[in-house]
Amino acid sequence: MFRGTHRHSLDSKGRMNVPARFRDWLNAHCDGQLVVTIDAQSQKGERCLVAYPLPTWEKVERRIAELPSNNPAARQFQRLFVGQSEELRLDAQARILLSPNLRKFAELDKELVLVGQIDKFEIWDAARWDACQETWLSGADGFACLGDLVL
Repeated sequence: MFRGTHRHSLDSKGRMNVPARFRDWLNAHCDGQLVVTIDAQSQKGERCLVAYPLPTWEKVERRIAELPSNNPAARQFQRLFVGQSEELRLDAQARILLSPNLRKFAELDKELVLVGQIDKFEIWDAARWDACQETWLSGADGFACLGDLVL
């Protein structure tokens, strides 16, 4: 499972280290294989990437395959979400290589933040994450209401 917020750097080749806890889980449950794609639920100014362990991604893909192919919104979603996805494997140094296309979508600079989301994790540009987090916390009424539902 993926929990917590972890700061890492992107190297000049577009590689990033995966936190030890995430890496250990990925190696134990899916041989270090994951799929990274764009966040289909990104709001304006909140672009990030989402990394799914391969078995979780396969479940998501099955649900997407069931969408009606004659629905324009479903086709657009499929084109963007699945079309931008990339299957990756942790290298020997526990890094993944993020393609220029994915880095461009999320506007990733050198400093990154990885945010655990239980069954997946997000990859954010650190400056964008800090700004979004501050905005969310300053308008935390919705946050508190949702917390009441869960906690």
